[in-house]
Amino acid sequence: MKSMKKEIYRNDTRGFFDYGWLKTYHSFSFSGYFDDKRIHFGKLRVLNDDTIAPASGFGLHPHDNMEIITIPLSGELRHTDSEEHTQTIKPGEVQIMSAGTGIWHSEFNNSEKEPAILYQIWIFPKEKDIKPSYDQKLFDTSLRKNKFQLLVSPEKSDDTLWINQDAYISIADLDDNLELEYKLNNPENGVFIMLTKGKIESSGETLEKRDSISIYDISELKIKAVGKAELLIIEVPMR
Repeated sequence: MKSMKKEIYRNDTRGFFDYGWLKTYHSFSFSGYFDDKRIHFGKLRVLNDDTIAPASGFGLHPHDNMEIITIPLSGELRHTDSEEHTQTIKPGEVQIMSAGTGIWHSEFNNSEKEPAILYQIWIFPKEKDIKPSYDQKLFDTSLRKNKFQLLVSPEKSDDTLWINQDAYISIADLDDNLELEYKLNNPENGVFIMLTKGKIESSGETLEKRDSISIYDISELKIKAVGKAELLIIEVPMR
């Protein structure tokens, strides 16, 4: 029988930098933050929690051989890239880039007055050097009420965004005292939970806003909301 393995990532243990135009928290080693015990979780390489000041953003820069997922929490982002995409991304939408052989892009806060808050997720690809691709999708947020809404998956579907990895990203918006079970798509995968709002209990631990937990060697996972809660769950291969 497998023995569950877990690690808690408390909000105040994440890497943090304030660049004026950008306030950013890093769950894993990134840029000027390095922790040799927090390099990645399986194929999950980056989970950054960014707040971008009005009319500011990331200038044109390159990526290759990485799956990059952006989930806006508030505000709007203006995206441009070398594949001739120019888009605006807002809460309820998810953006994905398969950087493949190489792509240049920029992301700017589309507002002159309000900050933009987002999660940026990087996942190692399944296949290297594929043709770069871009997609975004608006999701019906009512479909995540008291259940998991699948946003990203390795299956091509009109209901989700495709990713070049056997990984799955979901969001749930839970009422007080509701208990929900997450069943892994692959029992060899691990899950990383980021609590966006509220408080939950899972695997004998209590998580509060912006706390996270990584768990693997399980086949299912129970999560109970303590008050209203919103969470992000990222399921990734461990090898």
